[in-house]
Amino acid sequence: MSVVGHQPPPFFKRGPAPLARLAFFVVLSLALLVFDLKYRYLELARQGVAAVLYPLQRAAYAPVDLYGQLGGYFTSLAAVQRENEQLKRKELESANWLLRQQHLEQENQRLRELLDMRAKQPVPGTLAEILYTARDPFSRRVVVDKGGQHGVVAGQAVVDESGVLGQVTRVFPMQSEATLITDKNQAVPVKLVRNGLRSVLFGASGGQLELRFLAANADVQPGDLLVTSGLDGIYQPGLPVAKVVRVDRDAAYSFARILCEPVAGVERHGQVLILGAREPLPPQIEETEPRDKPSKGRKAKRKEPAAQP
Repeated sequence: MSVVGHQPPPFFKRGPAPLARLAFFVVLSLALLVFDLKYRYLELARQGVAAVLYPLQRAAYAPVDLYGQLGGYFTSLAAVQRENEQLKRKELESANWLLRQQHLEQENQRLRELLDMRAKQPVPGTLAEILYTARDPFSRRVVVDKGGQHGVVAGQAVVDESGVLGQVTRVFPMQSEATLITDKNQAVPVKLVRNGLRSVLFGASGGQLELRFLAANADVQPGDLLVTSGLDGIYQPGLPVAKVVRVDRDAAYSFARILCEPVAGVERHGQVLILGAREPLPPQIEETEPRDKPSKGRKAKRKEPAAQP
């Protein structure tokens, strides 16, 4: 209770009016701004406050930064995957192109060698490509893309850049069938380069060749080269045919068993050369000058009768 004539002390000490305080602080702020702008006396304080508040700023900005990094990671991952797929596709295309280039280079090399083989032979030749093998599994025959319309006839020799492959056995208008030298029914007259020994080479099983009807003591050694002898009138003489790989001699048998392997790519290549027919030998030149005839006097003497006594 208040006593009459006595006021109670104020509970809170009252200061200046709010409007006055507002005006004071506004003037103080403007003064600080002007002095800081002119003299830069708060620069150190500002740098210190920024250094203290930097961890808080980074912590507050961490979720936004993490979200941006995750978005960039997934975006770059998708871009890298697309780029990887494109590179793989280009690599496959390049690999296909490189393989085709290698195949074309090999074919060009073989064609050049075949053309060189044709240039070395004194007969015309026709380049042909093997289409497929014959349907008979017990024979070694191939079908080529040149036939009667291209001048191919039965009996012509088929060679590659290394040697003899076989012989044309059937001719169709646009295709021909060639029997390889490894066929069991095919025979090629040959001779040894080392000593000139002549024999006949037959096809054997397993893609090999067999030199038959040679005595057990015949001078044949592994590694000997066999070439065509030309005695059959089909193959040009001197064409490489095979190499001797094994010679079995048994005293119980009259003939030796001689196995050979072809030097040509019998089961490998796709292009072949069909040699033309051999040119016949030129006829012997007849004597143009007549022989000396006996004189008329001699003839008269022969016709005179003997004198009678």
